[in-house]
Amino acid sequence: MISWAQVMIGVLSLAFTMPASVALAQGDADIPRTADGRPDLSGTYDIATLTPLQRPVALGDSLVLTEEQAAALGAEADSLEGIFNIPDERNEDRGAPREAPPVGGDGSSGAAGNVGGYNSFWMDRGSAGFQIDGQWRASIITDPPNGRQPSMTPEALAQRASLAAFYRPNTGTAWWLENDLDAPGPYDQPELRPDSERCLLGFGSTAGPPMLPVLYNNLKRIVQTPDTVMILVEMVHDARIIRMNQEHAPSEIRTWLGDSVGRWDGDTLVVDTTNFRDTPALGQASRNLHVVERLTRIDAETLLYQFTVNDPTVWTAPWSGEYVWPASDDKVYEYACHEANYSFGGILRGARVLEADAREAR
Repeated sequence: MISWAQVMIGVLSLAFTMPASVALAQGDADIPRTADGRPDLSGTYDIATLTPLQRPVALGDSLVLTEEQAAALGAEADSLEGIFNIPDERNEDRGAPREAPPVGGDGSSGAAGNVGGYNSFWMDRGSAGFQIDGQWRASIITDPPNGRQPSMTPEALAQRASLAAFYRPNTGTAWWLENDLDAPGPYDQPELRPDSERCLLGFGSTAGPPMLPVLYNNLKRIVQTPDTVMILVEMVHDARIIRMNQEHAPSEIRTWLGDSVGRWDGDTLVVDTTNFRDTPALGQASRNLHVVERLTRIDAETLLYQFTVNDPTVWTAPWSGEYVWPASDDKVYEYACHEANYSFGGILRGARVLEADAREAR
């Protein structure tokens, strides 16, 4: 039988009694405002949450968890192994020096396992799920009702299948040369590696849009002026520039984060983003991605972030979600991704060594 922790990894944690919670029915007496009367969204927010983007299939259309479900999930998540699928002993301080991992990795799964992994000290997915109107949410996605992304189009499924041929578990061998010693491989040049691995964009759509919580570095800093809103993203130090009350750039001008245009709908900032490159930050999305975001200040310490994704090339229907952004006193420090990408030399040279071994063996 599948345990609750497997069904709902990371919805809650040991800090179950201290969730990010918000009541939507509050008045605006405590909402800070700018000189021109708009809600002041400026500040730093820690968007980390253990609530998953997509709802576990077992929960069906249940957007809200009962207190009993939440308590059960919180109890089972109260360990590194429950949250990250990392054996607790992997997080122990064993001192230095340490022996190299075995060839091909140690067989463990998750972000801490295999060659080159690291332990959970570096991970920060938050300490709890989030509540809205005092209710524990089972997923960030709210529409479709099952809390999961819609089915993919045949075109998108075919493209995903073709890309999957270039990715396999690390076996310590040049598997791409199994049938042809001159076959192309996933490490032939840096441009073949994923954008996040190349430090061009953060992984998991942390910069978005939509802007989603990831494994670590979840801080967002908003700087607001009457004609521009900037959102500084901690990971890979991306800066989203939202131009207020403007037209979109011509369709031939495309950027990593798209072209974001904002407007006020009452006290809600609405951001419309188009003009993406072929590979947006949102996984599996295409250049036809269109995202509409809504940021509403609930109180002096909390924003409500809502979004709708529409990419008819990839998904058969639009999908939407929402979660809260709690204010934080933490600072957004420099994110030195790969520290000038020195690791890429090792990645490419390692692939050449494996290829030479394969040819010699043949």
